[in-house]
This record gives sequence, structure tokens and C-alpha cells, in this order.
Amino acid sequence: MGKHVIVGAGQVGVHLAERLMGRGHDVVMVTRSGSGPDGVERVAADVADQDRLVTITSGADTLYNCVNPRYHRWALDWPPMASSFLGTAARTGAGLVTLGCLYGYGPVDGPMSEDLPLAATGTKGRVRARMWEDALAAHRAGRVRATELRASDYYGPRSTDQAYLGQVRFVEPLLAGRPVTFLSDPSVPHAWTYLPDVAEALAIAGTDERSWGRPWHVPTDPAISATAVAERLCELAGAPAPRLRRMPQPLFSALGAFSPMLRELRETRYQFDRPYVLDSSAFETTFGLAPTPLDDALKAILAAS
Repeated sequence: MGKHVIVGAGQVGVHLAERLMGRGHDVVMVTRSGSGPDGVERVAADVADQDRLVTITSGADTLYNCVNPRYHRWALDWPPMASSFLGTAARTGAGLVTLGCLYGYGPVDGPMSEDLPLAATGTKGRVRARMWEDALAAHRAGRVRATELRASDYYGPRSTDQAYLGQVRFVEPLLAGRPVTFLSDPSVPHAWTYLPDVAEALAIAGTDERSWGRPWHVPTDPAISATAVAERLCELAGAPAPRLRRMPQPLFSALGAFSPMLRELRETRYQFDRPYVLDSSAFETTFGLAPTPLDDALKAILAAS
């Protein structure tokens, strides 16, 4: 079995560590604080310190970028971190698997597939697009082996408080019969990616030579509205019928003056103004991984609640 280095112990990194350990791999988890689940080697480090990251990654088969800077600091924090990841992969020979997102595409009409141009004009979208463009150039030049896995908005056990369908913001209020305030229209179909599927796809990508040199979309169920998810969750739980309400646009804009997070969400609000559909058939067909059915995912969420 191999050595795998995961940077980031958030909602994806912990799931990924569990899967890699379950396959018999040695896992090193790198965070600023040195946190991580039982069974991994925990290391405290600043990922932007390339020399330090090289030392940690020496002898590793794969290096996973599962970090996520503060939303309003992407333009400042991502470039040095991305450069460190790329330089570390080049110096150690470890394959680089980056957990990406869909921001790089910008607003699109129709399903998103991996062959779409990275045409985003917003700051966050351009940051993520540049990260992949640099990694792909290094791969094509033979300096690294790189791939990027892109997912839509996460849901599932251990999702963060900021997740649209997260435990605190969405699940707990619904199960208690309380209303949920949604930042946009909850009736618009949207792609939601199940957290364990993200981790499984990353584990596959980091251990299968077919993954290198291109981006992939994480297996994701067909788009469904937040309202429909809430209705099915409450039905399975025997909870009262859900009450979802939309935050008025003037209030959303006003709160942005006080909340950096809400202010940054203005740039990506387009994702919820019209259907947001993800085509993940390439990964599903190549690696034989289907998305977890919605009912199975919701039952797991309820079991963990």
C-alpha cells in the first residue's frame, strides 16, 4: 500500500482519510493546527511553505489539495498555496489531486461538462481557473501528474454550517419544524453532490493512473430543488412539512455590508437563479462510480443527526 498526504481536515478531508485508510494506505493529514481523525499521522504546517510541504510529502504516492481558504481571501491566499502544491508535486513526484469547484465555468446554459471553457469573469472563478490551467500546463510539460475533481454544492454527514443543505442551516431546523431561510429561490433545480461520493471519487483518482491530465466531475445525482430535498427529508423523518422561504434581495444585499461571506456570495448567486445542472457521466463511465441515490443519502444524514 502507499503513502497519501491530505492537506485539509474539513468536511471532505476527513471522509477521504477514512476511505484511504480503509484501503490499507498510510495517511498523513496536514493542517495549520495539526488536527485530524484517529489513525492518520497528523502534521501541523503552513501549506504555503513549499519546503515544509516537500519534506512532509517525500515518498508519497499522492498529494491531495482539500483546503479552502476563507471565502473573501481567495484572491490573496490561493495563489501562494497553489504554487506550493504544484512545486511540491514536481519536486517529490507525488501525483497532485485537487478538489476543485464549478466556479471556473462562470454562468452557462445547459448541463456543465468538463469540456466547457473556463470562462468565468468573477474573481473567485478566475482564481480557480488559473489554478487548473497552471496544473495542466505542468502536467503536459511532464513536470507533474495532476488532475482536478469538481463538485457542486455539498450535502451529507459532517457538512459544514455554511453548506446550503448543511446540518445546522437546513437539516436541524426542518426536523424541528422550524422554517429555513434560503438565500435564493429554493424551487430552482440545482445539482447537489453527496460528501461521501466526493471522498470516494478523490480516493479513486489518487490511486488510478487513468485520472491524470484532465479534470473530472464528481458523480452527482440529477439536479433537484432544495424544496424537493426538504420535502423528501421531512417525509423520511416523519417531520412536519417543510417551510422554506427566500431571503429578499434587498436584505441579502444589505447584509453583505456586514458579512464578508454574504458579500462574496453575490458573485456566485447566478448558480441559484436558474437551473444548475452537472454532467458527471465521464467519471461514472470511466471508473464505475455512480452517485449515491438521494433517499440513501438522506437516510444516512438522518442516521447521523
